[in-house]
Order: sequence, then C-alpha cells, then structure tokens
Amino acid sequence: MAILPHNSPLLDAAGQPLSSIRAINRLDEPEKDRIYSCLLPPRLREVLGVADNALCNVAGERLVTFIAPAGLPFVRIEARSKPVGGVMAFFLELCDTQFHQMELSFCIIKDPGAASYAVDVNEKGENNWFASHGRNIPEELRAMKAGLFPNQTQQGLQLFVSFFPLLERFTDALGIEMIVAEPLTYDNAIRYEKYGFDYLRGTRLMREIDREFQPGGRYFKRLDGSSPFRMPGMERSVIGRSWAIHDGIMDEPWDEVQIYRMIGKNAGINTFPGREEKKR
Repeated sequence: MAILPHNSPLLDAAGQPLSSIRAINRLDEPEKDRIYSCLLPPRLREVLGVADNALCNVAGERLVTFIAPAGLPFVRIEARSKPVGGVMAFFLELCDTQFHQMELSFCIIKDPGAASYAVDVNEKGENNWFASHGRNIPEELRAMKAGLFPNQTQQGLQLFVSFFPLLERFTDALGIEMIVAEPLTYDNAIRYEKYGFDYLRGTRLMREIDREFQPGGRYFKRLDGSSPFRMPGMERSVIGRSWAIHDGIMDEPWDEVQIYRMIGKNAGINTFPGREEKKR
C-alpha cells in the first residue's frame, strides 16, 4: 500500500498490482516503457527535446532506452542527446533487493552541452573504473578548476532534486518502504544526506572525516599544499574535501558506506554542519 499522500499502488494494464522491478520486467515492452517513463524528469525531456509520454525527439529518433530483461530484478535507463554518438545525459540503474528494498545503484545526470573532462580514463586512455585503475591528473586538475567533483566528467543539470521525488513515488507505488544505496564518493554521501538518507554503515567514518578536517586534525594538517588537491582551505567545502579524499588523504580507503531512506521520512543527518556551499 502506498504511503505518500496522493500516491496510489502501481498497476499493470490488467489492473493487477505490481510490487517489484522483477514483476514490471515480466510485462510486454510498451507497458514497461510506459511505467519506467515516469522516472524521467520533465526538465530532462525539455533538454533532450523529448515530448511528454514519448521516448523520441521531433525527428522520430529514439533517445531513451530501457534495459529491463524479463526474469531479472533490475532496470537500466539511458537517455542520450543523440541516438548515435550522443552524450549520455541520464543514466539510472535500479534493482530489487532480497529484502524487498529499492536499490539505487547508479544515477548520473549530465548537461550534454557542457565541456567534457576525461577523468574516467587513465593517462593511457583506458577506463579507470572510478580511478581504481589509475588517474588522469591533468584532466582532474581541469575538472577541479571548472568546479566539478571527483569522477564527474561533465557539469550536471541540477536535476537530482526533481528526479528523487519521482523515484520515491515510484518506489512507494510498488509498496516498497526503503531505498538503499552505496555512495561512491564523499560528496555523494553528503548529497544523499540532503535528501533524507541515514547510514546503514559509514556513520563513524563520516563523523571522523569531519573531525579530522577540523583545525588540528590529521587531514587538516595534510592540507599542506603538497599537491593541488591538498591546498589549505579545502577543508571548508564538500568539493575541497572530496578532492583531497580522492587524492588519498585519508588513512583508510573510501569503501563500504551504505545508506538508506525510508519512504516519506527525512532522517535529518548532517555530518558536515559547518560546510561552505559550492559556488555556482
């Protein structure tokens, strides 16, 4: 049963309730398209030139793809600026969990008209899998100077604020009460806090990070100008801390942070209360 006001259970074309992504994936393609389309923010449609209730631009070229195999509990949504060779403006992966939760595996939203930075490959041009297989320092420096966060290849569209309510209502309509995720970076974790997430694992780490970036802390002392990613003053902002952490300033790797959000409930967690907001 749906919890959110003015929301209702998700039904298939025959009027039967749906309770999972796996159940949706059993439907035929037009019905899956109809259901998963509700996760596309209206502003994204405007940017791509895709009309409401459509997946194609005015030229009839399909820009939105749903990968939702029958029998499997996941869906991937890809929306490109052009059908071939276009920028992946929206990339979303959702999964059912064994505990009847909604897992937000990935959500990437890019401005297709923004400058691109090759931080996703190493200096040999190979995919670096979020810098776990080498870094591209020159491109990272360009990206940081442009105001991007670690692993961000292009400026975003600031659409998560409109996407997340769609995800919450979709999850609620399936009768699922919890959204779970694993933030890949420090700035992702802080961003999720703003949307009401709490920590399944990682509270100690997040509190420790804030403490050690305070004057006199271990990480504060390491902001010594020894690299462009460790400059004094970076402790005051999420973007500054994020780049320093990306550069390996911590005593332990960023790993195994897990978060959750109960439908309709904001946990009110803030592990960086004194932060300076990113200038835009």
